[in-house]
Amino acid sequence: MADAARAAERPKRPRKPFSVQRMPGFATVAVICFVALYAPLFPLMIYSFNAGESIAVWQGFSWRWYESAWANEQVKEVTIRSLVVAAFASGISTALATLAALGTTRTASFKGQTVIYVMINQPLMVPEIVTGVALLIFFAMIKVATGYTGLAYLIAAHTAFCIPFAYLPIRARLEGMDKTLEAAAADLYATPWQAFRRVTLPLMAPGIVAGAMLAFVISLDDVVITELVKSAGQDTLPTYMLGQLRRAITPEINAISTALLAVTVALLTAIFFLSRSKE
Repeated sequence: MADAARAAERPKRPRKPFSVQRMPGFATVAVICFVALYAPLFPLMIYSFNAGESIAVWQGFSWRWYESAWANEQVKEVTIRSLVVAAFASGISTALATLAALGTTRTASFKGQTVIYVMINQPLMVPEIVTGVALLIFFAMIKVATGYTGLAYLIAAHTAFCIPFAYLPIRARLEGMDKTLEAAAADLYATPWQAFRRVTLPLMAPGIVAGAMLAFVISLDDVVITELVKSAGQDTLPTYMLGQLRRAITPEINAISTALLAVTVALLTAIFFLSRSKE
């Protein structure tokens, strides 16, 4: 009994919170994942500076293939087309995603709210090839009826696919905002529009910018939907690269890929910092 009493009187050591980082093998698994993800990128970048025409045999350092890609008029044409499509698709999808995020976070809970959330994020759950085939059939019917075969179909397809990518960071930003600020604005006789313009919109701006940049990256990198929806003469940079790989592989493709990778990494880094912004 005395031993039990003394044991009860001893102060209990506080338990350390669970951390996955202390699990056995965590560091090894993390290193393997990073190697599997990024190891293939290093040969791509290194051989983009190869002086020779081989993509596997190093023949000296040179900017030759970057200069060749810069001088290639077809590369410039498809790059401009990719930027135009990505700019329009990201702008439209971000505007629609912002309205959807406001409608699903700034209203009282209602029946079917989860269904709406699932429908908005449908392109994330359905295989991209299925979405591409569905858009191909849908747009083919419109082409037959109207005779129009312009770039609007590609912009509409990219917009539909990019909406959930823009929606997620905007919704996350809205859910993390303090609603009492909007209530305070209403208490100070601000109209709903004034409260939105002066309080809600500035606070959700980092989420909107992050969503727009993420949608831009997704559109810029897309291959499957673009390959299925585009008409003749509407190649984007990724589909042009795919076509070149089917003919002959030269370090020029490595140079273009490295440049596209650099743009993507820069945009994703900016998205990361914007998503962490608290002000």
